[in-house]
Amino acid sequence: MTRAQTQAQIRRLVGAPVLLALLFLTAGCANPSDDPRAAGSAPAPASRSPKGFCPPPEDTQAVPSPCISADWDQRVAENHAYRQQQPITAEQKRETRPRATALAAVLQRLADSGTTADALRTAAATAIGLAPDGIEIQGEVLKPLHNVLVGGGEGRVCVNGAVDDRGHATAEVVGRTLDGACLPGRGGH
Repeated sequence: MTRAQTQAQIRRLVGAPVLLALLFLTAGCANPSDDPRAAGSAPAPASRSPKGFCPPPEDTQAVPSPCISADWDQRVAENHAYRQQQPITAEQKRETRPRATALAAVLQRLADSGTTADALRTAAATAIGLAPDGIEIQGEVLKPLHNVLVGGGEGRVCVNGAVDDRGHATAEVVGRTLDGACLPGRGGH
């Protein structure tokens, strides 16, 4: 084999993988006509701070905001949006107020004597007019009953009660949270 033949064979052996690599690398490239700059539109002006990420319009189904904010405080607020209460009417509040009064009375009665979780759930359900499995409880101090939240409701309307660290009971009529609970989520990531 002559020197020229050897060099030609080396070029073929080296050139083939290089050519395949180039074909592989360029196969995933986008169509240049897909670039908005190709249509002659001017690029958007650069800003000094990022605005965040927003999905394309066809993907915007998220609530309350489809965008991820670049502002830390706004991101935290959006992350905790599930805790927001749904609006209820003044009439719904007025109609449900007797249930809140009954729940506050039951909680006050149980505050000094204490109770068990099942008895608390049953007593709250009776006051609100629900089945015991429809009652939410947060807190662990049951004897005496302190630092406990109790809630339950129907539709968007909830009756939430609380016993503070001194044993004082209160109750109120509120809207159900966006995640479907009566009591606010504990959060924490």
